[in-house]
Amino acid sequence: MNTLEKLKQYIEANLEETIFMSALPLECDMAIPKRACKIGSIQEYMEKEKEDNTFTSLLFSYIDSKGLKDSDIYHKANIDRRLFSKIRSNEFYHPKKETVIALGLALELAIEDFEKLLTNASYSLPKNNVFDLIIRFCVTEKIYNLIEVNALLSEYLCPLLGNED
Repeated sequence: MNTLEKLKQYIEANLEETIFMSALPLECDMAIPKRACKIGSIQEYMEKEKEDNTFTSLLFSYIDSKGLKDSDIYHKANIDRRLFSKIRSNEFYHPKKETVIALGLALELAIEDFEKLLTNASYSLPKNNVFDLIIRFCVTEKIYNLIEVNALLSEYLCPLLGNED
């Protein structure tokens, strides 16, 4: 069975239907006085719960652990050196999801590390979206070549990877 047939079966087996519900207003408990929620406690909570790894630090730890050069990664991910430099120099830079995916593919990450990289950039690969299923399929099948991944995305008329932010 060729890759395209395997992908089609994977999508059919894993695509989840999503039911969209209208947003309901949040109920507030008026019995709790406003002074019970202190800014200090929120800041303390955020500091305590903040993950040690930002997207940027995690990305560069993966690059270092694999013994790769920055240029290896941005060339393989088909992203511009200037964009990569923005990511490197600004810990809080927030790239597009497609850029994070291209970087994860360039690093040839296992699905767990790939998802961790996405999560640290505030993204995920839900199963209710064909684009995300194709990416999940490629990572689990170890299809990391951007040309091959884009060919599969193109078959389903999905946006291609390696475009600029």
